[in-house]
Amino acid sequence: MRKGRAAAILAGLAVAVAACGNAPTTTEPTAAGSASATDGGAKPLQGVKLEVAAKWTGAEQKNFEQVLKAFTDKTGAEVTYASTGEDTGAYLGPRIQGNNPPDVAILPQPGLVQQYVEQNALKPLTPEVIKEIDTNYTPYWKELGSVDGKAYGVLVKAAHKSLVWYRSQAFEDAGVQPPTNWDELVKAAQTVADSGTPPFSFCGASGWTLTDLFENVYLSTAGPENYDKLSKHEIPWTDPTVGAALEKIAQITSKADYLVDGTSGTMQTDFPTCVTKVYGTDKAAMVIEADFVAVEAVNAGAKVGEEAKYFPFPKAGDTTPVVLGGDVAVAMKDSPGAMALVQFLASKEGGEVWAKLPGYLSPNKNVSPDNYPDELTKQLGQTIVSAGDAVRYDMSDLAPSAFGATDGKGEWKVLQDFLRNPSDVKGTQEALEAEAKKAWK
Repeated sequence: MRKGRAAAILAGLAVAVAACGNAPTTTEPTAAGSASATDGGAKPLQGVKLEVAAKWTGAEQKNFEQVLKAFTDKTGAEVTYASTGEDTGAYLGPRIQGNNPPDVAILPQPGLVQQYVEQNALKPLTPEVIKEIDTNYTPYWKELGSVDGKAYGVLVKAAHKSLVWYRSQAFEDAGVQPPTNWDELVKAAQTVADSGTPPFSFCGASGWTLTDLFENVYLSTAGPENYDKLSKHEIPWTDPTVGAALEKIAQITSKADYLVDGTSGTMQTDFPTCVTKVYGTDKAAMVIEADFVAVEAVNAGAKVGEEAKYFPFPKAGDTTPVVLGGDVAVAMKDSPGAMALVQFLASKEGGEVWAKLPGYLSPNKNVSPDNYPDELTKQLGQTIVSAGDAVRYDMSDLAPSAFGATDGKGEWKVLQDFLRNPSDVKGTQEALEAEAKKAWK
């Protein structure tokens, strides 16, 4: 889970790490008012004005505006961008109530899709847009933007959360190689600890980082189907699959010499301070977090690909975990061109325009990683494509915010308590279930 700083950090990712495809052809928009031009070269939306609202500012906004320009060049529509700031709901709420929403909005949480459908604030996607989604996305992503079986949104931008970043010198000093499974991770952690360096820097003061850790372990050990059930509270948090994941996590959080500055120091360490303990002060060897760690590592003086390296989150079970966060495009008006813009953002063409710009990862399976501007992003993009149907969205962002997105409450607080006392697996499960019951009333 990333709130607050995520957008700005992710926007700078490729800028910080820049070192420097053929994919199946998608459907072309064909509906009236869609993104295609006529044979005579006329632009079908010439004179149409659209407004799109999203949270992005700064570099991310400028990059997205380049995508919008590509849409304008293709269709003739004039598109105005409005930044919602970090609290998208606070921006959109009054506009919805005033019957003056933007034509298209990019929502930072799938949970908002459900909320706005209940308020009759979203328009169901047209058959043309749905065909685009069916061509370019796995069924899971279609379901993510749907309510009661009807599609309202499409994930158009992703953040990769299944990574472990490490300091290369610490691994070299300990004589270890990047692990590929959980047992190897635990073994490597012990070897690094024996060399005199605490292996892990956990961001204990930032509860969302602990939900990311749990989600990766749970997806790997329990599998995608149970992940989906737990994310909807269709199975309780007292289920044995949850206990098994917590026991795995306890293997790397229960030993004092595994934690830089011990348990007390860990609980006072937020993100990005946990990153600077690995790269800025060289106190620890690893930090478990998403692609946006790259920018913080660079800010701490490390060079990505040399001092700062990463390996995929190691398999703790049968599934290689790939957990994504991201942003969902929805139409809030029946205006000419609103659906055409959503369709363009969901298309291979639109995705490839965006992929060539810094700070972007596509969940679109037909956007070739060859489009990305640097090697790191290409590798991350390839892992998304390779994971196929097993990719899942950040579970805490799918939950009611009272459970999965509130500082000091719900899942954040319970997992922080578990980090303090990793031996109490049963008590942690009971506490999680109690909080979930209150949230899923």
